[in-house]
Amino acid sequence: MTTEKYLSTIEALAVQPFPEAAYVDASGEGGPEHHVRMLQVSRDFWDDDDGQAWVEAEAELQACLDDLATRLTAWWGDAFVVDLGPYLSAGYEGESVPEPLDYLSQQAVSMQVWPLPDRGRWLALSTGQGDKELPLVLFAAVGRASALGLNMSGRS
Repeated sequence: MTTEKYLSTIEALAVQPFPEAAYVDASGEGGPEHHVRMLQVSRDFWDDDDGQAWVEAEAELQACLDDLATRLTAWWGDAFVVDLGPYLSAGYEGESVPEPLDYLSQQAVSMQVWPLPDRGRWLALSTGQGDKELPLVLFAAVGRASALGLNMSGRS
């Protein structure tokens, strides 16, 4: 998939209504407060003994994320970075973590976030990996502003 196709997916995701019930499909998952799409998925790393395939895949996904971030910044202004570690810790401690933060915190360390104040939402990009042998994934996610505590007249 090309950057243009990813941008088209992101643009559609930013305005797509949230479903009434949770779902999982081949491209991602979602629910009443969010959508997550896997834009790009690398190969798995079960046989990557020297780690070179992982390094190459990570560089490719990071370059794509950087290109998309540049384009999204031109559309929606500067992003801010959200550390997903506290959400992961909260989930492990049995606290309720809103989606898609719960899902993303299990896959990624951080995400770049663009508030979409006219829509009451935020859009994020991140790369992550569920486990060291699994594929690396470039994610796009959309969530309700309240999930990040955004007041939508600016950042919280």
